[in-house]
Amino acid sequence: MAVFYDTHAHLDYPDFAPDFNEVIARANAAGITKMISIGTDLESSRRAIQLAEKSPCIYAVAGWHPSDVLRAPDDIRDALRELGRHPKVVALGETGLDYHRLPSQNNGGTADDETYKRKQASLFRQHLEIAAELKLNCVIHQRDALEDTLAQLQPFADRVRGVFHCFANDATVMKRIVAMNSLVSFTGIATFKNGENVRETIAATPLDKLMLETDCPYLAPVPYRGKRCEPAYVKEISEVVAQVKKCSLDNLSAATCETAKGFFQKISN
Repeated sequence: MAVFYDTHAHLDYPDFAPDFNEVIARANAAGITKMISIGTDLESSRRAIQLAEKSPCIYAVAGWHPSDVLRAPDDIRDALRELGRHPKVVALGETGLDYHRLPSQNNGGTADDETYKRKQASLFRQHLEIAAELKLNCVIHQRDALEDTLAQLQPFADRVRGVFHCFANDATVMKRIVAMNSLVSFTGIATFKNGENVRETIAATPLDKLMLETDCPYLAPVPYRGKRCEPAYVKEISEVVAQVKKCSLDNLSAATCETAKGFFQKISN
């Protein structure tokens, strides 16, 4: 059986508390041998680390999600530095920019939008600064903020690589990201009936420049769409990606696992 990694999961979420051990067992039975639990704030990051400490197949990413920046301290550098030094923290994030739901769309004003964007930009830069210092990479969340995200990453591109997770942009954007020595990662959207645009981007992406993820508990692939997603479902995602790439599951396994180990360099063999 071809083995794969789930490079982006939210295993600390309460969705998995009732049957956590069974979730991990199902993943392992499906050939998903490593899972990376992604922090969305400092407490979430600490929970992800605790899960990683208890399981040899789980690793953690520490950071603060851009959609939740209004709760964040102005400066999280010291916290990121401390978390990032943990032996099982393999990257910082998820971080980036998200302009999809601005305060002005929820009874705020345009001035609130600018404050929100400035705070996102500040925290994104702090992740990049500490990642460069610790020689880590960043898991990047980008939504409706592509140009600003790329502009902020560019000055760090010689020191910090990003993986643009849950990638749903076109091949032109993918090529710009790859040209910055960064990567893209694909979710269960690749299996959706209306996911043809994502499949077209997958077809155009070099085999050594992509990773696979669930973003669980979100975005369960077909045939589980609408249900809770879990790491085992990388299997269904991999089958569609292999079809699109016209390669064997074994070749896809070798390429994506090698790419993940190169990006998340603390992952052990």
